[in-house]
Amino acid sequence: MPSNAALVEAFLEMMSAERGAAGNTLAAYRRDLDDFTAFLGKGSESVLAADAMAVRGYLVDLDDRGFAARSASRRLSALRQFYRFLYAEGHRGDDPTGTVEGPRQGRALPKILSEKDVGRLLGMARSEVEAADNPARRLAALRLAALLELLYATGLRVSELVGLPAKAITEGRRTMTVRGKGRKERMVPLTHAALDAVAAYRAAAKKAGAAASPFLFPADSADGHLARQVFARDLKSLAALAGIPAVKVSPHVLRHAFASHLLQNGADLRSVQQLLGHADISTTQIYTHVLEERLRRLVTDHHPLAKG
Repeated sequence: MPSNAALVEAFLEMMSAERGAAGNTLAAYRRDLDDFTAFLGKGSESVLAADAMAVRGYLVDLDDRGFAARSASRRLSALRQFYRFLYAEGHRGDDPTGTVEGPRQGRALPKILSEKDVGRLLGMARSEVEAADNPARRLAALRLAALLELLYATGLRVSELVGLPAKAITEGRRTMTVRGKGRKERMVPLTHAALDAVAAYRAAAKKAGAAASPFLFPADSADGHLARQVFARDLKSLAALAGIPAVKVSPHVLRHAFASHLLQNGADLRSVQQLLGHADISTTQIYTHVLEERLRRLVTDHHPLAKG
């Protein structure tokens, strides 16, 4: 009988080879499934023998450990996919997650920054470039400015942003192709500000004698490009300088700001879905509160009886 660890490895190999799951996605699955097998291990139980009662017991254990409903639901989703794989491969004749209900949860609205706050961040990034008193600091400031301009111009996921290939942005082109989740490609437009920021960063890097790299934002790391955590840290430091609470700012918050500000200014939900790289429109519908507010303002400002 295969061990729990061997079955988890087989599942992850399938997700990578057949579904093109990204490294971060595979790592999340591994953490979730390792946690589940550790829970089963307390009773020396195999994933092949676990029944619906064991899965429900795991959800209770997550609740006892203080997991939010959203996090527990994600764990259950990982288990569902894992057991469907075991069933499809003939390791099991049933799916013990099929009758298990997930924890009830409300859908939280995404955290966003106002257009004014984003403007303050962008302005501070430019000020840091001007204030840099040596080439190394100026290069770091130009890199952060380019990252920020690109993120707000495109709404990329942070992993997509830091891992952009150098050839993604070429002179004279106002669009770039991004490879997102599931290795699916999408085209996103670029603003003049983003293109100018990238050009300034590239020129400074070339002047500093930076080694050739396949990545737009290279770094001395295992992946060969800037780490997500480094960008997130630098972004929070920039927010503090701009007088914005660091807790309010993250790369994902700026992705939300990109989507929300587009909708506030007249974009339609389907276009925003395509720009964000969401496979399903239901994911993009977390922003419907923005559309509802826009419609309310439309009626309030233009209906002849609204002020009566």
